[in-house]
Amino acid sequence: SFLAVGAGKAQIQQEASAETTEGKAINITCSHPNIQTGDYIQWYWQLPGQAPAFIASLHKGSKAVSEPAGTLLVGAERRSSVLQLSQPRRRDAAVYYCALRA
Repeated sequence: SFLAVGAGKAQIQQEASAETTEGKAINITCSHPNIQTGDYIQWYWQLPGQAPAFIASLHKGSKAVSEPAGTLLVGAERRSSVLQLSQPRRRDAAVYYCALRA
């Protein structure tokens, strides 16, 4: 199985956990209702036994990401973002974090 757990500061809300099986698409969501105009949305992941690693940063729109393979999307009003993993692999099991950077 695949497990993604979210944690963040007060102005960020993430789902507590999300689970899927290898090869079955999953959306990992992050809500940031108090985002400011200039803020960038950043995503990180932490593989077991490793330090958190940067995935991508996005202001708006969508961006393909390579590790883990997927797409980062930011909603039209920028109050939420989604990391879409279309074919997650077993090795993508990790803790996923989102953050805001001014």
